[in-house]
Amino acid sequence: MVSPLTTLTATLLLIGAGPVWAASSQDLTVKGVITPSACAPVVSGGGTVDFGKVSVRDLNADTYTDLPRETMLLSVRCEGPTIFTLNTIDNRAGTAASHFSWHGLGMTPNDEKVGDAGLGLYSPVADGVPVRTITSRDGGVTWIPSVMLSHSLLTAVADGDGLAPIAIQALDAEIRLITHIAPASNLTLTDEVPIDGHATVQVNYL
Repeated sequence: MVSPLTTLTATLLLIGAGPVWAASSQDLTVKGVITPSACAPVVSGGGTVDFGKVSVRDLNADTYTDLPRETMLLSVRCEGPTIFTLNTIDNRAGTAASHFSWHGLGMTPNDEKVGDAGLGLYSPVADGVPVRTITSRDGGVTWIPSVMLSHSLLTAVADGDGLAPIAIQALDAEIRLITHIAPASNLTLTDEVPIDGHATVQVNYL
């Protein structure tokens, strides 16, 4: 951070050191947010779900195949009471086979979408008190009750019947994973094809 600003300052000084010329200008804006307390998310098992080898004969030919449902534990710990939201980053963006808000599982060598996985937050407890999850698709302007955890919306927790995010210090919840494999008739499966989903859980401060 220091070097670019130092270089820019030196350049401006050199430009200003000569004769006065008519010149165009461009503002430089430095932005950021200083948060009152930082929050760190942790997913059990290192956030890894391994289905092992899935046999082609166990896949449905013309409909999606559901793999066994998995549950992980999510904990978020903050340095102090903080209003925050959660969302995901789909690191296999563009490969979801059926749901735009789910997470892709990669592509076959023939550029066919392998499947997708949906995430939901269940049984949330904030600071030792049961709460409910709410989601927003418009950046936090409006909220509805929902368990979804996705790259397409924001997820927060609210009191009782409330529809506004609350400040909390500790959140514990279950992440339940629903995984679909695309119809086998849509996939080239003459060789092994990896199930290659990868997503990042992200904390955002309001």
